[in-house]
Amino acid sequence: MITLAVLPAAGLAQQAPAITAYALEPAPLATLPPLPPPVGLPQLQLQVSCPALQQRLLATVGGQAPVWSISIADGQGRLLADLNGTRPRIPASNQKLLSTAYALDRLGPDYRLNTQLWLLSDGSFRLTGEGDPDLALPQLQRFAKLALGSGGSSGATPSLVRLQIAEEPRQAWWPQGWHPDDRYYAYGAPITRLAVTSNAIHDAVMNPPSRLQALLQKTVGQQGGKVQVSQVSSRAPLPGDAVLLHQEASAPMHNLLSLANTESHNFTAEVLLRQAAGTWDLGQAAQRQTLWLGEQGLPMDGVRIADGSGLDRANRLTSRFLTALLLRMDQHPYGRAYLASMAVAGQRGTLRNLYVGTPLQGQFFGKTGTISGVRSISGVLLTSAGPRYVSAISNGASSPNDTIGRVLRQAQNTQLCPL
Repeated sequence: MITLAVLPAAGLAQQAPAITAYALEPAPLATLPPLPPPVGLPQLQLQVSCPALQQRLLATVGGQAPVWSISIADGQGRLLADLNGTRPRIPASNQKLLSTAYALDRLGPDYRLNTQLWLLSDGSFRLTGEGDPDLALPQLQRFAKLALGSGGSSGATPSLVRLQIAEEPRQAWWPQGWHPDDRYYAYGAPITRLAVTSNAIHDAVMNPPSRLQALLQKTVGQQGGKVQVSQVSSRAPLPGDAVLLHQEASAPMHNLLSLANTESHNFTAEVLLRQAAGTWDLGQAAQRQTLWLGEQGLPMDGVRIADGSGLDRANRLTSRFLTALLLRMDQHPYGRAYLASMAVAGQRGTLRNLYVGTPLQGQFFGKTGTISGVRSISGVLLTSAGPRYVSAISNGASSPNDTIGRVLRQAQNTQLCPL
C-alpha cells in the first residue's frame, strides 16, 4: 500500500512568496486518488493447500482416522490440513468458544452482569438478576441493609421487609439435554438469574430460590429485621413506577470470558449465551446465536446448537467450523480479549498440565472439551510464520491428548507449509 504524505497548509504557506490579501485567489484543491476497496476478512478455504502437513496429519492419527475431525489453517485462510473437517461431531466444551465469541461481539468487552434491588410502590422490594456467577453473601448483606432502611434512608427500620425474588421457571433451570445425573454435580448446577456462588457449594444446589430465601432470612435477621420472601416470574415486566435502589455489578466481561474459556465454567457460558441473545429462553437464544454465526460467513453445514456450555450431547460442530470461527475472531475488533480468555498450554487453566516442557508450552491458546467418549481441543498456535488455527475433535479416540499434541507439533513446523 502506498502512503501519500500530505504537507499541512501551514507548511505550504511558508514555502510560497508573500501575497497581499487583495491578490489572493482560491487555489484549486488537490485531488487525492480514490481509496482502495476495503480488504475483505480472510475466509477459510475449501481445499487443502499443504500436502506435506496433510501427510503428517494422516500419519499421526493412523488407524483412528474415522473418529477424528481435525482442521488447520493459517492467517490467510489457507486450509493447510484437514481430516473429516466437515463431519459433525459432539464438541463437548469447545461449544463455549461460540458462546463467548457471541457474547463478546454482542455485549462488548466492558459489559457486566447486574443484580438489582427495586422499590415498588406498595413499599415492597424486588430483587432481579442476570446470572452473576460470583453473587455471594456480601452482596446479599448490602441488599438487606438497604431494604431495612439502614443504607442511608431516613426513618425507623421496618420490622418486616416484603421482598420478591424474580426468577426463571423451574423447567428452564437446566437445558433439556443435560443428563439427569449431571445435574447433581457442581458442573451441572441449574442456570438461574439469582445464583449465589453459581448455585454450587460442593455439589449443585437443586433449589436455588429456596437457598436464596434462607440466606436472605438469615442475613436480614442478623440485622434485626424479618423478611417475607415470595417468588415472581423474571419474565414479567417490572411495574413502571419501580425505583432502582441499588445494583451490584459482576466482574467485567474479560473475567467472565476467562471463567468460561480458561476454567471451562458451564454456568458462566450458559449465562453469556442468554444475555448476548437478549432472552433466557434457551431455544430462542440458540436460534439467535445460529443466525449471528451465519452472518460471520462461517461454514454452518452440520452445526447444531443445543446449549451454551457443551454439556448437552445434542450439540454438533465441525472442525472446519471451529477453525473458521477462530480465524474470524482473530480479525474481530475485540479479538485480543477473545484470545486472552483461553487456557494456555503448560501454564494456565484446563491446559496447565498439558504439553509442559515442550515447544507448545506458552505458545498454544485454546479451549478444551471433555465428556464421556469426547475430547476436543481448539485454539490458536503461535508460530514463527504467524498464527495457526487448529481444531481437533475426537469422538472415541484413545490417548487423544497425545495425538493432539503431536498434531500441534506438526503444525508448529512452518517449513512444511511455505508461503
